[in-house]
Amino acid sequence: MARKAFFSFKYEDVSRSMVVRNSWVTQGKTAAGFIDKADFEKVKKNGDTAIKRWIDTQLVGTSVTVVLVGEKTCNSRWVKYEIEKSIERGNGIIGIDISKIKNLQGKTSKRCNQIPKGYPFYLWNNEKGYENLGIWIDKAAKKAGK
Repeated sequence: MARKAFFSFKYEDVSRSMVVRNSWVTQGKTAAGFIDKADFEKVKKNGDTAIKRWIDTQLVGTSVTVVLVGEKTCNSRWVKYEIEKSIERGNGIIGIDISKIKNLQGKTSKRCNQIPKGYPFYLWNNEKGYENLGIWIDKAAKKAGK
């Protein structure tokens, strides 16, 4: 079954997040939750309601939310909102540590924590994320009945 995944992440981790998203897309899958900086700045100028509306629209048609966890993800109010809305929708949810993926400067970071609590959590580098992302997403979708 075709799955559409929503990728939730803190914008400071966009280069690491793109590694994960691109691995999904190159396998012929559909991704949501990505916006370039210029477009996000336009949405942001219209306030919190506009950001929430953008997130809500991106979640439509998704079966799984993939929370990409880096150094500052735990403090992101928008990641928290995306998780809450995903739970309300009944999406399958997983967390993935992306802190050890090198950014554009070739550096890794620390991970803030293991979020979201109570859901499967994977280590991208140690658990062969490129090979296993589809399996992880499929398991989460099936567990959620999607």
